[in-house]
Amino acid sequence: QVQLVESGGGLVQAGGSLRLSCASSEIIARMNMGWYRQAPGNQRELVATITSVGTTNYADSVKGRFTISRDNAKNTVYLQMNSLKSEDTAVYYCNGQRFWEPTNYWGQGTQVTVSS
Repeated sequence: QVQLVESGGGLVQAGGSLRLSCASSEIIARMNMGWYRQAPGNQRELVATITSVGTTNYADSVKGRFTISRDNAKNTVYLQMNSLKSEDTAVYYCNGQRFWEPTNYWGQGTQVTVSS
């Protein structure tokens, strides 16, 4: 069982920045990781992913503003969010998948609220 714990959410004005962190109980070098978000009334959507070798992928809506990164020594994944917009308001979830199994592990989520 893998435990993922997010932190770093909060209230920020439009144009501001936040950095989310996701600490893993599993060695993340063995995992592909990602960030997803869910706004009220919407389905959960992909924000960004990063593979074990550092290949990244972003939703079109966040390209150029968000950066996903990983620190394998700390077993932590980050999401740097710049130029935040009101439409970025959502609960952000960390996701991880170990190489040898199809199970997706999720954190409990952290709220990000962007005021306009």
